Amino acid sequence: MPDRSLNPGGASRVRRRALLGAAVLMALVVLAGLAAYLTREDKVTSDVPAAHPSSTPSSSPSVSASGSPDSGPAPHALAVPPSTHNPIVFGKAAAAALWSYDTRAYSQAELLTALHGWLTTERRYADPGSVDAVVPSPVLWKEMAANGQFATATVNEGHFPEAFSRALQEDPGTITQAYVYAVTVSGKQSIVWKGSPAGGAESRAATLAVQCRPSRPCALAGVTPSVAP
Repeated sequence: MPDRSLNPGGASRVRRRALLGAAVLMALVVLAGLAAYLTREDKVTSDVPAAHPSSTPSSSPSVSASGSPDSGPAPHALAVPPSTHNPIVFGKAAAAALWSYDTRAYSQAELLTALHGWLTTERRYADPGSVDAVVPSPVLWKEMAANGQFATATVNEGHFPEAFSRALQEDPGTITQAYVYAVTVSGKQSIVWKGSPAGGAESRAATLAVQCRPSRPCALAGVTPSVAP
């Protein structure tokens, strides 16, 4: 991987990582290896701890895979962010979008552009690199497209990590600067491709940084490097 310290934009990315890390440090400090991750120049991090009034997790399924590309499920449209002020509801929708793709319907660049549309417009807290990291590379995408591969996600549960909730209870004022919340989401990703009607499925989990300011709907800040329980 190229040394991003040689990139003129590297300094601004490091500053964004530092600001985002400061906004969520209390909740994510319990994640093993976080400090080492934040010092790496070859990755972009988006760690977020914070807590909101607790919401009861509810099942929020995205479409689940059925059939095969040959037999005909219609191509899936790019996901659009929901308009909500609930970080758990938004986090579950964002996870489903991050775990879903359809090489038959759009390009890798179009998927990245759509996912970047979920990000907060506050650049100091937005971590597009952490979103890019979960999308297949252009080379891999080309191979997947040749096989008509697509993935759908079913989200089972979303919650605030324990450390995040504790941090908020101990100091509720910590969230009032960035309004960035940590949301851990679990679910399943199903993948289908030509010649494999049954496809395959695996469990997925991620901790997302979700910004929900009182004055506007929630937006994605980034994806944390580890899953916070």
